[in-house]
Amino acid sequence: MQDQLIPDATLVSSYIKGQESALETLIVRHKQKVYSFIYSKVYDKDVAEDIFQDTFIKVINTLKRGAYNEEGKFLPWVMRISHNLVIDYFRKNNRMPKFDNAGEFSIFSVLSDTSLNAEKSIIKEQVESDVRRLVEELPDDQKEVLLMRIYKDMSFKEISDKTGVSINTALGRMRYALINLRKIIEKHNIVLTN
Repeated sequence: MQDQLIPDATLVSSYIKGQESALETLIVRHKQKVYSFIYSKVYDKDVAEDIFQDTFIKVINTLKRGAYNEEGKFLPWVMRISHNLVIDYFRKNNRMPKFDNAGEFSIFSVLSDTSLNAEKSIIKEQVESDVRRLVEELPDDQKEVLLMRIYKDMSFKEISDKTGVSINTALGRMRYALINLRKIIEKHNIVLTN
């Protein structure tokens, strides 16, 4: 029986029963999808490779503990593990956007949500250029804070030091920038999701 014809669930149970090669088949089968997903979030080959390894270490540990019960949905389960590890990576590195109201960040979530195929990547680039154009319509002080925060990944403390305004003022400008962006988006009837 050829490897690609064996369902994931069968390979998982073969591995649990001690057939090591079954796991290798699963990893080879899903490596591209899982790795591409991780890379699309972190944009760093070494970090993506580390998270990929950690994902499968977690997979192995869970399977060996007998704690896997995803009813044959192996890939979505692996993707969820990798997604959680990506979030952990950002948290550890303090690179998650920190807003009291997470909803205010939502118009940018599409920017970091790259997909695995070329069409969506083209759409993503289009959205990014649309958003950059919208950002140009903002008042300079708001635009400055927003660009530092979103595109340069600076903390509000760093923004405050660089612009000479208090952290609260920087936060306020960011908040107004997002509110204004939302208004501009509504005014122009722009659809940012695909």
